[in-house]
Amino acid sequence: MKRTEIASLGEFGLIDHLTKNIELKNSSSEKGVGDDAAVLSYGNKKTLVTTDLLLEGIHFDLMYVPLKHLGYKSAIVNFSDIYAMNGQPKQVTVSLGISKRFSVEDLELFYDGLALACQEYGVDLVGGDTSASLTGLAISITCLGEGEEGKIVYRNGAKETDLVCVSGDLGAAFMGLQLLEREKAVYDGKKDFQPDFTGKEYLLERQLKPEARKDIVKFLAEEGVVPTSMIDISDGLSSELKHICKQSNVGCHIYEERLPIDYQTAMMAEQFNMNVTTVAMNGGEDYELLFTVPLFMHDKVSKIKGVHVIGHITKDGNGFILETRDGAEIEIKAQGWDSIGEE
Repeated sequence: MKRTEIASLGEFGLIDHLTKNIELKNSSSEKGVGDDAAVLSYGNKKTLVTTDLLLEGIHFDLMYVPLKHLGYKSAIVNFSDIYAMNGQPKQVTVSLGISKRFSVEDLELFYDGLALACQEYGVDLVGGDTSASLTGLAISITCLGEGEEGKIVYRNGAKETDLVCVSGDLGAAFMGLQLLEREKAVYDGKKDFQPDFTGKEYLLERQLKPEARKDIVKFLAEEGVVPTSMIDISDGLSSELKHICKQSNVGCHIYEERLPIDYQTAMMAEQFNMNVTTVAMNGGEDYELLFTVPLFMHDKVSKIKGVHVIGHITKDGNGFILETRDGAEIEIKAQGWDSIGEE
């Protein structure tokens, strides 16, 4: 494969090279890449903004994360935040810190993944920045979205007796990460090493190419359901539950037997001698939606494919409770991902 040194293009030449084929699809994107700022126009819509910083060695390992997948995932994690507000992502800006070990072709792969995510979700790439980096690849993405008046959902609206719902299944992304880390340790520089991922493709996909739950937001709208609170599961179910409960001044009661867990996740947890419930509660990077709805909406949410009712909201002071399969009640502790917390 041809290698073009980034220095041969320069900063502005690189930006032009990577963004020359980008076409704006949304009428709200009045001006994109190429000026001092993007210009966005929203009539009576509310603008939603989220940003994420991803650092090599902290958030991803290029030993086993392909650059195209990294570009895709970097966009998805931001789209997911907008969907968690019951909104629609529309524009992104992308800033990169890059070292000399990366070529133009490397960054093309990253942008290919980014462009694919934007295409799949109908989002416009409207700007960004690049800089030299001495500490590996750094990625900063900001996503802007639209929300309708009265339909934007926050974390602080959960009420006593509300149902606690979650989309998809939990823990698969974490087990995919454990699998990749295991194969990396086995590899340890061995020549002609071939990792063994047979029968575990779902776990790898959940870690390397997650999807944002655009479909769930669409189904909720079709059923006329506006959640009382919502958050995406990036840091683990336990952490996200506590965010909702603390900001809503309520407690929660979750049932272990109702946690949605894929078969591959359960099998992988057994291989690693891990408790699968702990994996589901604390794994992180699932990018599923956790939300609450009034009790009378039980039938409506139960009809939505991929949505599971896992518990209910209790009054403040009742704690954060997980009821085990044998009926014991234990306090939920937030043990999800925290990149700057103590080890």
